[in-house]
Amino acid sequence: MQFNENATLDSSQMSPSGSGGGVAIGGGLGLIIMILGLIFGFNPSDVLGGATTDTTNQSASGSNQYAECKTGADVQTNRECRWVAYVNSINSYWATQFQQGQYKMAQTVPFSGRVNTACGAASSQVGPFYCPADQQVYIDTAFADQLLQQLGAQGGDAAEAYILAHEYGHHISNITGQLQKAQSAGNQTGPTSMAVRSELQADCYAGVWFKNAASGQDAIVSGVTQDDLNRIVDAAAAVGDDRIQESTSGQVNPESWTHGSATMRQNWVGKGFTSGNPQVCSTAFTAQDLEA
Repeated sequence: MQFNENATLDSSQMSPSGSGGGVAIGGGLGLIIMILGLIFGFNPSDVLGGATTDTTNQSASGSNQYAECKTGADVQTNRECRWVAYVNSINSYWATQFQQGQYKMAQTVPFSGRVNTACGAASSQVGPFYCPADQQVYIDTAFADQLLQQLGAQGGDAAEAYILAHEYGHHISNITGQLQKAQSAGNQTGPTSMAVRSELQADCYAGVWFKNAASGQDAIVSGVTQDDLNRIVDAAAAVGDDRIQESTSGQVNPESWTHGSATMRQNWVGKGFTSGNPQVCSTAFTAQDLEA
């Protein structure tokens, strides 16, 4: 991805960690713990949500460590500033899609090891996730990149940005009330479950942001290349339920899916990017064929 060197970065959108209890929404990588739990019989809530957890390794300087990230040019001299650029760009776009005052800007909380959230305690192994209770995105930036590599994804800036954009997709669903409707269906799983549809909507929203990321004179992202798009689609496929099940157990069980197959995830990222229209993403809850 290319960044506008003159664009202003706002490091205050990277927040210190919080604490509390509730239910977190796993994202592109959070499904790994859920799938492994189904395969090996442990309780995913021991890792994500509700557990009393040692948080001595969590970051307590979420915004301070990015304080020197002032402009897009800083990404070249300090690669950590790219996270500020991703978050600023995503928030900036979604703010334009709501009437004034209706969009609540979500902060991203970087942490290391373990973190307490308003949705409970979580470890890095969960991957990035969104917590509806405090409306924040949580990510161990170092572990996220490592996990992408372990899943066989190409990685890179675009893949990282896709991960965050997916989590912010849950934030949009939360604001519009669609997330609550999906959660009201309970803990159903399967290829057409509300859980899968909710994740595919978040993928669609991520694609919409990528389509519009470089639009406007003040855009932080100055360009998205074909290689970037390839990496986005590749990352979406890598975190498909079927890919992860096959790599961890050698078997694919569609009835236990919570996020959708590789094909589904590629398809809905593509729908969002091709249309560039957030309204298209609402069809994730009504479409009969989620792979079409």
